[in-house]
Amino acid sequence: MSGKVNEEDGTGMSGPLAGVKVLELSGIGPGPFCAMLLADMGADVLRIDRLEPADLGLPLEPRFDILSRGRRSLGLDLKRAPAVGIVLSLAEKADVLVEGFRPSVAERLGIGPDVCLARNPRLVYARVTGWGQHGPLAHAPGHDINYIALCGALAAIGRAGEAPVPPLNLVGDYGGGAMYVAFGIACALVERHSSGRGQVIDAAMSDGAASLMSIFYARRAAGAWADERGVNAIDGGAPWYDVYETSDGKHIAIGAIEARFYNNLIACIGLDPATLPRQHDRARWGELRARLREAFRQKTRDEWCELLEGHDVCFAPVLSLAEAPAHPHNRARATFIERDGVVQPAPAPRFSRTPGSVGRRAPERGEGGAAALAEWGFDAAAIAAFRAGGALIA
Repeated sequence: MSGKVNEEDGTGMSGPLAGVKVLELSGIGPGPFCAMLLADMGADVLRIDRLEPADLGLPLEPRFDILSRGRRSLGLDLKRAPAVGIVLSLAEKADVLVEGFRPSVAERLGIGPDVCLARNPRLVYARVTGWGQHGPLAHAPGHDINYIALCGALAAIGRAGEAPVPPLNLVGDYGGGAMYVAFGIACALVERHSSGRGQVIDAAMSDGAASLMSIFYARRAAGAWADERGVNAIDGGAPWYDVYETSDGKHIAIGAIEARFYNNLIACIGLDPATLPRQHDRARWGELRARLREAFRQKTRDEWCELLEGHDVCFAPVLSLAEAPAHPHNRARATFIERDGVVQPAPAPRFSRTPGSVGRRAPERGEGGAAALAEWGFDAAAIAAFRAGGALIA
């Protein structure tokens, strides 16, 4: 393991978003991941946790709840008027509010964007949903697999002649959802410097996943991409851009697209190019794949690593979650850290002057809330009144 994090909670917070106050309304999927990204970059994230256990999502011991790292928690019963009042008071002091409810739920609770922006016109109110705030499916339930199905992404992933393969929930929840709402927040904060005004962000996972597909829509329009799985250059259709099993049952990933990389690969694995089909002869890709498959089965994954490293062939071993943190490159870059005995990805991207960090572990429900309220400018009397209202655990 390349790095350990054992800072005292609440100290040493750094990053390009230091000083930005973020109010997170607890949810699952893209909302927590977005809040983790903001916290990793130094934002002061205060999460509002509901009191009902059913609303807390998958129960995890805090040290395992990586997506909740870096913030503190208030436990509020949002069905009580005093709790709604607390959220609105916090919204007055926040730079950003992140919520992932279905459309109109925040409004029904009394904490929708109109009322929050009326109290704080500089607030960036970020909403992340599956289908967006309007449209025929806006109120329909769904999960990552549904959102990426509708935008064409799911249909493009998988082997030729086989069913589409769900790409974990990276494309919808995290790529199309959390990353786009975090980007939207960054854009809105920059724009606020000139206008002095906040705004509402409508981040739909279906929209974000569609945006991620831009290059493939472009190539299809140009006639350079077939609208079917596993027959294109970088979807596993080309034999020189694929995954191959090694003699020990493990795998290596080959991405030898350019001619120089392909030629180097063929030389390194000991094949005679004169006996092979031409690289871009699609009609004979099956034959070329069979030759490559047979060649890679002759050595173990580690033997191939030793043979191919240092040559321009565009390859990498396919590592498991258990193996990846120990790879020399990941260790050298501290791509993974260890916090409270749990190995986890480090904050990304890197900054030269204001690096991000993991300042706090994930909180228990209500943990750190009173301290956060004090730091956000509420005096002891106000905090006592919140408790007396029966709506606050802190």
